[in-house]
Amino acid sequence: ASVSEPAQKCCTENIQPFLTSILEELMGPVSSGFMEVRSLFDKEVNEIIQDFQKTNDMTRLKENVDQLMALPFNSVKMEPCYVKVNLLQEVLQDLKSRFKVYHIDFVIQRTQNFMQELMENAVYTFEQLFSPSRQADSAKVAMTIEKVKLRVLK
Repeated sequence: ASVSEPAQKCCTENIQPFLTSILEELMGPVSSGFMEVRSLFDKEVNEIIQDFQKTNDMTRLKENVDQLMALPFNSVKMEPCYVKVNLLQEVLQDLKSRFKVYHIDFVIQRTQNFMQELMENAVYTFEQLFSPSRQADSAKVAMTIEKVKLRVLK
């Protein structure tokens, strides 16, 4: 009871007025990183579509989808996504001095983990939705891949 009122006053005066601006500062790099994940998924699926349209090879399509499933664990391809979030380092340095925010590396690492998890979910969902369509007429496969991609991106 004796701590509640001073703590409430401190939060109301020293933290609450800055929350909106803090969230805006943090969301810039975070949103940029997640948009990069979306863009990478889109690009990789488009390459699968283009390759299938050129070759019409179902075996190669299966190999390409298997490679897509490994995308979240491909550090080279995921690196551009992670780099976007590294901008948090600068934003959090300012917050560290103003609000005593520590463990900046942990915040960045967790954000990157969420990005990898999002990609894992995207490729898994893609594979689950597309899997029944593999036996379909090869003329419709490219169109089906596109539809599944759009569904996952939605």
